[in-house]
Amino acid sequence: MGSSPRTVLVLLYDGVQSLDVTGPVEVFAALAHFPGRAGYVIRTVSPGGEHVRTGSGLTLVPDGELEGARPGPDTTVLVPGGRLTADFEPRLTDWLRTYGGGAQRLVSVCTGGLLLAEAGLLDGRRATTHWNACERMARDYPAVAVEPDPIYVRDGPVATSAGVTAGIDLALALVEEDHGQDVALTIARHLVVFLRRPGNQAQFSAQLAAQTARRDPLRDVQQWITEHPGEDLGVEHLAARARLSPRHFARSFRAETGVTPGRYVERVRVEHARRLLEESGEGIAQIARACGYGNPEALRRAFVRTLGQPPAEYRRRFGTSRS
Repeated sequence: MGSSPRTVLVLLYDGVQSLDVTGPVEVFAALAHFPGRAGYVIRTVSPGGEHVRTGSGLTLVPDGELEGARPGPDTTVLVPGGRLTADFEPRLTDWLRTYGGGAQRLVSVCTGGLLLAEAGLLDGRRATTHWNACERMARDYPAVAVEPDPIYVRDGPVATSAGVTAGIDLALALVEEDHGQDVALTIARHLVVFLRRPGNQAQFSAQLAAQTARRDPLRDVQQWITEHPGEDLGVEHLAARARLSPRHFARSFRAETGVTPGRYVERVRVEHARRLLEESGEGIAQIARACGYGNPEALRRAFVRTLGQPPAEYRRRFGTSRS
């Protein structure tokens, strides 16, 4: 785990998203509360060492000038997101292009991934960014393999994350890599962050991932599904609640939400099962029944399909309760 502190170099610029900066920084700074841990030396820099004004109007005072910063083999360079226009600050992209490759890790939060892409540091790599910027990244940087769904993506020494709070998840993952799972989970609880999420978790909850239906009957069905994941959620039953024929219901639901009823139901059930695995000590079979799965194997298949790991492994890694 190392006996000397690692460096986290945070790049600041006008229009930066304040939470993209402070969220991950609070995670790394929390290592100071662990006696005997080397922790991190956190340094903020900006072009010319100038004060920067965040997108919300806060003023941040950097520790020094970007131009004089040189990342070493123990340095994590953190590139937060912010208001990015078609014309990037050339001093940022030039510095990243010239010196970014010398860092141990390159990490972006939210639209900070566009800065890495503009500097050519994501070429040939998998990456993500805020959901609203994924299309732009894919269009403007075809050499980047954009993955719009995960909250963060790790490809070798480069890690990119989705919007705002995903930067906290990624920072916790890096702390776990450096100092172990127990330290990362303790920091998560200390910051009152609900346990670190796995990187392949979708950027949205089931309700946010789908559009909200325009018409009341379909919107009411969406809400009912969320509140009753263990009920019979077949198309025929849901259609009856909406007072539509199954065929009309299925067609209308997909047209208004962007997903099929079956896909929406699976997202809701997996999300509910995930919360129970994290928070409760209930057995896998009991959770499977509570979430509408007939048996643990059906739950396992849904978890592997959605999260890339079985329920037992998910609980081992992210559960707060010990059954």
